[in-house]
Amino acid sequence: MKKIGFIDYFIDEWHANNYPDFIAKTALKDEFCVHMAWEEITPPGKRSLKEWCRDFSVQPASSIEELVEACDCLLVLAPSNPEVHERLAEIPLKSGKPLYIDKPFAPDPATAARIIKLAEKHGTPLMSSSALRFGSEIQGFLKEHSGMKAETVFVSGGGSSFQEYSIHQIEMAVMLMGQGAKYLTQLGSANSDILLVEYLDGRQAFFNRYEPQGFGIRVQYERRKNFIADNMGDFFPRFILAMLEFFKTGQSPVPKEETLEIVRIMEAGIKALKSPGVRMTI
Repeated sequence: MKKIGFIDYFIDEWHANNYPDFIAKTALKDEFCVHMAWEEITPPGKRSLKEWCRDFSVQPASSIEELVEACDCLLVLAPSNPEVHERLAEIPLKSGKPLYIDKPFAPDPATAARIIKLAEKHGTPLMSSSALRFGSEIQGFLKEHSGMKAETVFVSGGGSSFQEYSIHQIEMAVMLMGQGAKYLTQLGSANSDILLVEYLDGRQAFFNRYEPQGFGIRVQYERRKNFIADNMGDFFPRFILAMLEFFKTGQSPVPKEETLEIVRIMEAGIKALKSPGVRMTI
């Protein structure tokens, strides 16, 4: 079996706590196992690395170097702290072993470009993505309408903050709209973020983040056809399977150009939170 290693800022968090079970339920469960884990800090009230590893029957690593040496496939998690991804990923990026970096990929475009450049320099396969990318609804739509050009996209979703959760909506919109986002305006209130992204060719994408709601998308294209998906629900199992396929083949299903576009939009959107109603250049 291929051995997976978890590298985290602190290991007792939702992704690390759920990924082992998700992995064990995929069609590739007999080919992969979570073998080792490492964390940088243990916040108050969280399980320590030793306790977490005991609970999940995983070996604790004394260093990132030890984990990279012992494992075949690597994950840098820290989903709430993208500012640490570059630092935690430095040694894995030089390993040549398939590396998944959790979303949001990076806090800014310059950091994202450095991470990708280091991976390319050392021939390290690299993947990062929102799990929403792999929902059956949006994947089925893209397969059926290959080459189509979305004119307007409306994306809704929940989450406690724009900084952490907007990645899901932005990733789906970039999949449908492609690259070329030019302007961005925050139009929301204290309880609901509403984001308008404009393209030079006149196309638009709208994002609404309201904490209690599920994720949904609506696409208008060819001036008359609509696609609507509400309360998307099967994305996490499909995402985990896609990540394992990446570990198996070394081929990421996510174009790096899209990852960079997503980081650019996220950075501009976070800045725009301080200037609602002001049209900003991405």
